[in-house]
Formats: sequence, structure tokens, C-alpha cells
Amino acid sequence: MNRRMKVFIAQINPTVGALSANRDLIESAYRDGVTAGADVIVTTELAVTGYPPRDLLDRAHFIDSNLEVRDRLVAITGDAALIFGCVVRNETGCGKPFRNVAVVAQNGKIILQQAKSLLPTYDVFDELRYFEPTSSVSTVTIAGKRVGLSICEDYWYEERLAGSLLYCENPVDDLAAQGCDVLINISASPFDVGKKQARFELFRGIARRYRLPIVYVNQVGGNDELLFDGSSIVIDAEGRTIFCARSFETHQALVPLEGPICDSLPESEEEEIHGALVLGLRDYIRKCGFSDVVIGLSGGVDSAVTAALAVEALGSSHVTGIGMPSSFSSQGSVDDARALAESLGIAFHVVPIADIYESYAGSLNTLLDDSRFDVMNENVQARIRGNILMAWSNRTGAMVLSTGNKSEIAVGYCTLYGDMAGGLSLLGDVYKTSVYKVARFINRDREVIPESTIIKAPSAELRPNQTDQDSLPPYETLDAILKLYLEKWKEVEEIVAEGFDLALVQRILRMVDGNEFKRRQAAPTIRVSAKAFGSGRQMPIAQRWRQHTLAG
Repeated sequence: MNRRMKVFIAQINPTVGALSANRDLIESAYRDGVTAGADVIVTTELAVTGYPPRDLLDRAHFIDSNLEVRDRLVAITGDAALIFGCVVRNETGCGKPFRNVAVVAQNGKIILQQAKSLLPTYDVFDELRYFEPTSSVSTVTIAGKRVGLSICEDYWYEERLAGSLLYCENPVDDLAAQGCDVLINISASPFDVGKKQARFELFRGIARRYRLPIVYVNQVGGNDELLFDGSSIVIDAEGRTIFCARSFETHQALVPLEGPICDSLPESEEEEIHGALVLGLRDYIRKCGFSDVVIGLSGGVDSAVTAALAVEALGSSHVTGIGMPSSFSSQGSVDDARALAESLGIAFHVVPIADIYESYAGSLNTLLDDSRFDVMNENVQARIRGNILMAWSNRTGAMVLSTGNKSEIAVGYCTLYGDMAGGLSLLGDVYKTSVYKVARFINRDREVIPESTIIKAPSAELRPNQTDQDSLPPYETLDAILKLYLEKWKEVEEIVAEGFDLALVQRILRMVDGNEFKRRQAAPTIRVSAKAFGSGRQMPIAQRWRQHTLAG
């Protein structure tokens, strides 16, 4: 009888380095899968170590402990197979010291240990720093089915960078040639907006090409700047979805192959960003050992969205807002900050900074023998606020969340050691136009963020009657230019060809390039775009390439 294989999807949230806790997650998933009647329980890439382990791999004891966990997991298996990821040593004597492997265990034994073929080393990925790729793939028989096993990037063999294929090999082609009945891929694929749909199109194409069902199990949760959305999926040989796990949540399910077709509704950009940031913040705080956060509430949309997301992630009792009005702050902004705090149910304190600023400015005027008001005076106010927030953090143990958005950080419209101070820049990869979309999404059922906060002209309120547009173009224009430059790698002539003014484009690009030193000192952010500041965009600080100065 040719019965359907029953696969237990274990979309888990491992923590980098937490080997015992990760082992417990895998063991629990295995027990649940056995109880559910699964033939095979499938977890995620490097589930033992968490992904990405980075330079923890340079510690011999870490590798040994990871292998001990592997052996313990193998020992608990019975008739149901278990698939999980871990690190093993490269015993060939040449190449990189380790391999990234998928382990298949059954009846207390390893029946296959398949190493990863394609090792991504671009954007946020750096796997060739540690791992040696395999040059061979093998199938394994589970419940009478021949399974072709692969790891994450092995499916992305047609990925292109700078116009050329990244890889010359196709491990899936090799597996299919061995007569597979099903393809299983364990993964730690980071999230960015639109990635879920891109994966689906990729997997559907592979399934149709080889006329094979695909089981894809992805990690969920945040680890540093990377956020993993899960969105594990099972696709039949016709390219139709049998199962799709929830995004941004741990999820377990027993999925019979060749099951009924289901639909997965696409999410809007703002819904994806919202879900990503809530999970990313919750995991960042939890995995770093914190429980509380503190936020400077200015009455503006950035701090309002940050606070609302923090309450969703952590609960209102773990969020504190501090208003720090100066002589330039409008009463409307103070009122909006207070109304937001009341709406969210968070503690709110007001610390006026006018007197502190006057004392500070007086001392600086004496030092500099200059009493004019300029950008120094604006930055002094931001740094006073940063000091107050950090003092609260020191005394209470709460992490400061900085509230700047990607648009501001890109052009340097932010103050080092001021509004950039914090342990996490929650909106640091969210353009200002998207911040407004997320604000509207937060308010979809009720007015959480005051409407007056959303509709007012954005302003840092660091000088009389200031608005952001005194220094920047409208955010719709700015963000469009930034996306072309930062994410599409377009040069000035190409951006101008999209309909933008040459002088404006040159000015914006100069601002971006001239503020790399600020971004290098910024708080970590959570990656939600295809090209985020941080490890995914490694630009030199001390460099003189300015292509945009050549145009015009």
C-alpha cells in the first residue's frame, strides 16, 4: 500500500548559543510529533546552535557541546525519524573547519548527515567564513519514501547578484536525479518585506520542475538584527500549497503529503512590518536578558509607533515613556505624548529640559566664546534627552529604545549620543513613509496613536517653528530616492531618469555617503528591508568614492 507520508512541521524559535534550551525545543517537538502519529519530525537549520552562531564557532567547547546535544537528540529517536540542523567538524583535513549539516536520526542512530551545498556569503550572510560546502548529496528512505534533503540556500541556486548566477551547482537537480519521492529543506531564511511571496514562487517553480512535493521548514524569531518569519510551507507536485505555517509565530502541525489544497492570503507591507517588529523586539529584549524598555515620547509619530509596538511585544507594564519638553516643544506635542501613554496604559513621566539646556548652553557659550544659536544648540537638546533616558536605564535596568527611522538615519538627520542613544533602534530599517503606514495599521481597530500625532507636520522641535521639511525634501520624495540608492544600487543618472531633480539627488546622496560614521555607531536595528544598515551593507567610512559628484 502506497500510503501518504505524515510530516510534523516544527517551526521553532531557537536562541543562538542556548544549546540546552534549543535541545529542549527539539525534544519537545519530537515528542509532540510522535504523539500526533508523524513519520518524520522536521525542525530547522542549525536548530541546535541557533542561527547565525557567528564567531561562537571559533570556540572549541561550543562545538563539542553542540555535538553532545546532537548525540542526545539522536538517542531519543524511535520509529519516527527526526530531522534537525547542527554543526559538525570537517574531517577531510582541508578547507574550512566545519560543516552546516542536516541530521536524520531514527531508532537511536544517524541514518544521514547531509552537509549544506551552497553557502551564502553576501548581504547579511557569511557562511564561507566558517563552513566547508559539500560536493555530494544523498537521499534517505523514511516511511518507504525516498527523501531528498537540503538546507536553506540549496534551493536558491538560481539567485543572482550583480547580474550573474551566484552558484554553478544545483544540488536539487542532483537529488531529483536520484529518484526522490519528496524534497525536504530545513532553513533559517531571514525576513524582509515580500520575502514570503518570493519563497513561494521559488518553491512552486521547483516543485513543478521536478514534479515533486516540497516540505520547507523555516526558523522563526529574532537573533540580533535578523528576524526569521517562519512561514514554513508544504507544496505538492503541481505547485499548489498544502500547508502554510503562521508568520512570526512558533507553529507545529501534522501535514499529510498529498493533502487538501489551502490558500494563504498575502499580507500588506505594513502588516508584515508590524508583525516582524513586534516579534523582533520581543525576542531581542528576551534573548538579551532584559524585561523592560524606556522610550522618549516626543509627541511625534516615530516615538508613538515605537511605544505602541513595545506594548504589543512586552505588555504595558514593561514600557515606560518619558517626555522631555524644551522651550521649543509645542503644548500639542506634550499633550499628544501624554494621550498616547494613557491610551497604551504605560507609565509616563515628564522631565522638562529647558533649565538643563540653559545651564549647558551657557557653559558652552563661555567655552566657545560664541553665543549664536546653531546646530550645536539643537544637538545639545537631543543629547540631554539621551542622557536622561540612559540614566533611567542605568537605575532601572530598562533598555532604551531609540526612535529614529531609516530615512533620518540614512541622511544623518539624527544626533550621535542623543536621539541615537539606545540598545535597539526599532524603526532603524523602516522608512518614514512606512512608519505612517504602520501607525495607521496600529489604529485599524481603535485610535491607539492620537490622530493629531499622525497628521501633524513632522518636527524635531529643536528650534522655533521647525519642521523636518526645512532640511529635507518631502518624505515621499526622499524615501523613493533612498530606496533606489540603498536597495537597488542605482547611481545618480539612473535615479534622475526616474524623474527626480539632479541637484536634489546629488544632495541626498552626499548626505547618505557623508554620514556612514554615524550609522556605524548607531544602535542595532531589526532588518525588514532587502538592504538594511548594519552587517548587510558594509560600506567603508574613510573613503572618497563619490560617483554623484561626477554627474551634471
